[in-house]
Amino acid sequence: MPRCLTSVTAALALAVPALTFAQSAVLGASASASQSTSATPGIPLSNPDTPIGRATPILKQSLRGEILFGQPPEVLLNGKAARLAPGARIRDLDNRLVLSGNLIGQKYKVNYTVDTLGLLMNVWILKADEAARLWPTTPTEAATWIWDPVSQTWSKP
Repeated sequence: MPRCLTSVTAALALAVPALTFAQSAVLGASASASQSTSATPGIPLSNPDTPIGRATPILKQSLRGEILFGQPPEVLLNGKAARLAPGARIRDLDNRLVLSGNLIGQKYKVNYTVDTLGLLMNVWILKADEAARLWPTTPTEAATWIWDPVSQTWSKP
C-alpha cells in the first residue's frame, strides 16, 4: 500500500489516458465487427477462403476415414485398431478442440494425419458437406490424385 498520496495520484494521472485509449480501441473494433456479415454479434464467422470453410484448414496431407473412439488412446480407424498420439488434437464440427474421453463409443467420418510412429496426430470430425467432398483415403490415392491449391479440393486423374 503506497504511503505517498502524490505518487498514487501521479500513477493514476498516467494510467487514465492509456486506459481510455485502450477502451476506445476495443470499442471501435467491436463496433466494426458487429457491422460485418456475422449473424451473431461478437462471434466471427469462419473464413470462407480456407479449405472446407474452417478457421483452421484441414491439411492437404490428411486422409479420409471413419473412426470409432474407444477407451483413450484406443480407436478403430476404418475398422482397424489404431492409437491416438500423445498430444493428439481432435477438432469437432465447430473446429473446437475436444478431449478423446468425451467421444468414447461414438463413430464419425473424419480427416486425419498420422505421425512418424503411425499414431493419429490430428483428427477433424467432418460436417455432412465436408464429408461429401472428394478426399483421398490412402497415401496411394493422395499420391496419384490431383490437388488444386486454389479451390483446396482433390480430383481424380
